[in-house]
Amino acid sequence: MSLPSSRITVSALLVGALTACSPHGGPARSSAASAPPAVGATSAGDSYVPGDGNGGYDVQHYALDLRITPRGTPELAGTATVTAVATSPLSRFDLDLTGLTVSEVTVDGRTASYSRTGSELAVTPATPIARGGRFAVRIRYSGNPGQIDDPALGRYGWISTADGVFTGDEPSGAHTWFPSNDHPADKASFDFRLTVPRGLTAIANGIQTKAATSGNSTTYTWREDAPMATYLAMVDVGRFKVRTGRTPGGVPVYAAVDPAVTTTTADKLYTTTAQVVDAWSKLFGPYPFASAGGVIDDLRVGFALETQTKPEYNPTMGADPTTIAHELAHQWFGDSVTITRWSDIWLNEGFATYAEWLWGERTGTGPSVQTQFDQRYRQVDSPDLWSVPTAAPGRSQLFGRAVYERGGMTLHALRQKVGDEKFFAILRAWTSEHRHGNATTPQFIALAEKVSGKDLGRFFQVWLYGKTRPTSW
Repeated sequence: MSLPSSRITVSALLVGALTACSPHGGPARSSAASAPPAVGATSAGDSYVPGDGNGGYDVQHYALDLRITPRGTPELAGTATVTAVATSPLSRFDLDLTGLTVSEVTVDGRTASYSRTGSELAVTPATPIARGGRFAVRIRYSGNPGQIDDPALGRYGWISTADGVFTGDEPSGAHTWFPSNDHPADKASFDFRLTVPRGLTAIANGIQTKAATSGNSTTYTWREDAPMATYLAMVDVGRFKVRTGRTPGGVPVYAAVDPAVTTTTADKLYTTTAQVVDAWSKLFGPYPFASAGGVIDDLRVGFALETQTKPEYNPTMGADPTTIAHELAHQWFGDSVTITRWSDIWLNEGFATYAEWLWGERTGTGPSVQTQFDQRYRQVDSPDLWSVPTAAPGRSQLFGRAVYERGGMTLHALRQKVGDEKFFAILRAWTSEHRHGNATTPQFIALAEKVSGKDLGRFFQVWLYGKTRPTSW
């Protein structure tokens, strides 16, 4: 995510991890030999965002069949099919869902009972599910999703635009519009079937597989095969100028810009996206997804967001090449390699900030990386930079300067310590070894020591966990 410098402050985010489990064949039912059925945890147990996430299962796939009628009643009506694997025996489990009206829930085609408490949808299947069992939950629901108004981030989640709908879900907006295990550690593939009024375009993650008009509506289907965290899911509905093609390196690109946007064009977004994707592919390793792109909608939100395969931008940020470079770097750092807990958000934002500095340096549109480092290091009296531990910022500073800017500085200091060859080898090894997975700060430290051949314990202690400005490392 990119934020204006004046707004890099507070956000309530989610921490925690779910134990992954490989899918198994056979019916998802308990037997006499199974452990006694249990109730899945109602949260991931994260102190940063209590209540988000759930336990007892690992989602494999979301299939979202949504009819979206901007400003209609209801604005959203759909069916979500969540395919998962039980990581423990389950007599009941929860999904995250805020607001909206649920009309039916089935598990493996059989009617299930359910109840609602706050943002929890508790589901009791007709027969308990055995550990290792694969099961499919189908939820029919409808309503008008509500946007989230955060004192620091402003509006996010499901947001109405002049001609449609925009979704920006980080950190906890996904469950305002689809039932999910809304936790970055539980990644899954996605299918989207989006039906909208004729004349509007519906955009989602991945590759568009079909668009068909019937009567007064058009249905667009999109698929993202690579695992994706729920906060990276996106749906944008409206009128867009679209340009498609491939980067010189062969990656498909889909660039869409609201025609009301005057700061840039679809052609400019397409060209910059293609340039950045190919540049980062050489520097960070092969592009991790089957498509790339971006969407600029005509609305005033205080962020750009790294939604998987197609970052979303407001009109100002979408016209800034360094912001585009930042969000596209997230495709490697944050989207493919995803944090296991939100306290490690510097693994996303510090890395993307450093990439932003690299792009400014290489294109001449910004200061050198060393200048970026030096300008901040001279800010001796900046408690927001030095008194907040980068890798343990606390709930109130998860989108603060210590995460973004000191995170980027940490990487540059590491580069100075180990040299360019080892530094970029560390980044490429990171994106390769954890491709499409989840990772933690201790894992990054261990990898950096392995690749560099150096003991970096003190270095990372002062840069990531210290509460004072580092004076030696």
